Amino acid sequence: MGQSTFPVPSTGSSTSTVLPVNASSVILDGSLTSASTYTTTVNGNGGIAYLTATDNNVLFTIGGNNYSVIANSVVATTTTVGSSASVTVAVNPTPSSFTTTTLPTSLNWSSVAYGQISSTNYYVAVGIASSTGAYSNDGTTWATTTMPSSKNWQGIAFGNGYFVAVASVGTTGYAAYSTNATTWTASNMPSSSYWSQVAYGKISTTNYYVAVCASSLYGATTAGAYSTNGTSWTASTMPSSATWSAVGFYNGYFVATSNGSTNGAYSTNGTTWTASTLPSVSGWFGVAGGNSVYVAVQASSTTAGAYSTNGTSWTAMTMPSADTWASVVYGNGYFFTVAGFNSLSNVGAYSSNGTTWIGVKLPSFQAWYSVCYGNNAFVSVAQSSFNVGLVSYVNKMPVNFGIYNGPTTIN
Repeated sequence: MGQSTFPVPSTGSSTSTVLPVNASSVILDGSLTSASTYTTTVNGNGGIAYLTATDNNVLFTIGGNNYSVIANSVVATTTTVGSSASVTVAVNPTPSSFTTTTLPTSLNWSSVAYGQISSTNYYVAVGIASSTGAYSNDGTTWATTTMPSSKNWQGIAFGNGYFVAVASVGTTGYAAYSTNATTWTASNMPSSSYWSQVAYGKISTTNYYVAVCASSLYGATTAGAYSTNGTSWTASTMPSSATWSAVGFYNGYFVATSNGSTNGAYSTNGTTWTASTLPSVSGWFGVAGGNSVYVAVQASSTTAGAYSTNGTSWTAMTMPSADTWASVVYGNGYFFTVAGFNSLSNVGAYSSNGTTWIGVKLPSFQAWYSVCYGNNAFVSVAQSSFNVGLVSYVNKMPVNFGIYNGPTTIN
């Protein structure tokens, strides 16, 4: 692991200088100084555990649950920690330091996705009214690709070795796929709708690519689509007629939101949908899941946001500023969103729990339209007829951490 500092656990003080209240003993005590992750097993007392960090932020994964711990703070686990519990400690700084990048051409870049093919990292971007696409192995240096035709490529997703893109066109339902991130093959959607977004998820042993759409630029429809191979598509029916604008997958649920209404939807099989209700009428253009919560953001220049703990019912939350939040993604223990739908903005925001948010300034005013996460980087592209992008790398060391036994009962 390249671990250069990791003392033997003891009952003494932790390497982390933040000591929790009512801790009975040290379970784990150490530092990440050369490796960004460390995995082991620990023996808790069957109660909760207190997690601490100093210098930089830490993402703890204990028993399959993620806990983001800000430097110089203490977080208690929500479940008990018994004997032989699996623990992973990883660096987890906030996505708050950004660098602008240069895309290969000036374009209204509409969507970006991350995927790994044959151990090679790829960020792939598509744009509006063009046959040009782009790819990057590191999020900073980009090269041009060629889409099957000049379309309004609106959404892109990766899963099971396939990048899949959908287009908003008024005559032929259009999609494309790539198995190497550089060359593309055309495929057809089941109807001539304005396909807005696509998401990938695996349910049981079946791969699903799910797309949502509008009947026209802002028209309502019940049309949807799914694919189990990324190349051929089947029609599905949404639970209500709406301008379906975003779709995401997490924890066995596809979740969709709409523009200009409270209509939401969820699916546990990728093919049939059930209605849900968003807390306000907004332009819900981004949805993502992670850390046991789903988050929806809107591009209506308000502070309105929404979260769900089950993918089926939603609760209102407040974003840090009234901006046109256009896209949201989860990665490395954080939700991250960018603003700039149909307007220029230098605003982003991040959250470790999906409900409370901290605003950050981006390095330039752009119509930041889409963001993805992969290989320790948040990458965003702008829909503003420029060749500009954004990257935020998240590995940052050293990390000093401690895990302590807490009470054996949870109040």
